[in-house]
Amino acid sequence: MDDSKMVGGKVKKPGKRGRKPAKIDLKAKLERSRQSARECRARKKLRYQYLEELVSSKERAICALREELEMYKQWCTAMDQGKIPSEIKALLTGDEQKAPQSSSTKSSKNNKNNNQS
Repeated sequence: MDDSKMVGGKVKKPGKRGRKPAKIDLKAKLERSRQSARECRARKKLRYQYLEELVSSKERAICALREELEMYKQWCTAMDQGKIPSEIKALLTGDEQKAPQSSSTKSSKNNKNNNQS
């Protein structure tokens, strides 16, 4: 018997299912591919720039934290020797004029934010 099937009164021949590929202009297809590659490279470049900026900002933050840690180590060393650093005295007495840079910077930012509100 024949491999064709009768479905709804119509004869169907076996073969590939789905859409038949349309005859696409080869030049147009190549141009679309080139454009897609250009866009992909541009996105990749932007992503790398973003990541480099992120890394550099994190490195700056790490440096600032290391400096702050070193300052606290010096304070601890001084207190172990029986000396009280002037910055700590200023913090304890509430005098913000002599406060260390990190605290005075934070307090001046807070004051600016309060004045703007």
